[in-house]
Amino acid sequence: MFQAQEIAMQLIAVVRPIVETVRRRDKNLANQLRSSVTSVAANTAEGGRRVGGDRLHAFCIASAEAAEVLSHVRVAVAWGYAPESALADVRPLEDRLQAILYRLRYPRR
Repeated sequence: MFQAQEIAMQLIAVVRPIVETVRRRDKNLANQLRSSVTSVAANTAEGGRRVGGDRLHAFCIASAEAAEVLSHVRVAVAWGYAPESALADVRPLEDRLQAILYRLRYPRR
């Protein structure tokens, strides 16, 4: 089991109700959030099967998209579309995934 992929899937599960809540107030933000969290999972999986520079590129995209997910949730909270507790659910998963993706991009030599 590829742990980074499992965390990416957990992130989707945590973000899904946030997307549904945000959609009622801001469809554009909800679509961006759904797209970025989906991209995290897709690029994490792709990077897990690639080699060389393609692998690193996929993990870089996954990392950037994960940062975007956190930013979108912060925006949703700031606008009052989602409760502050949404951040408490998303932050630990995003942080854990970022740590794994960093190690995959910059392995110790």
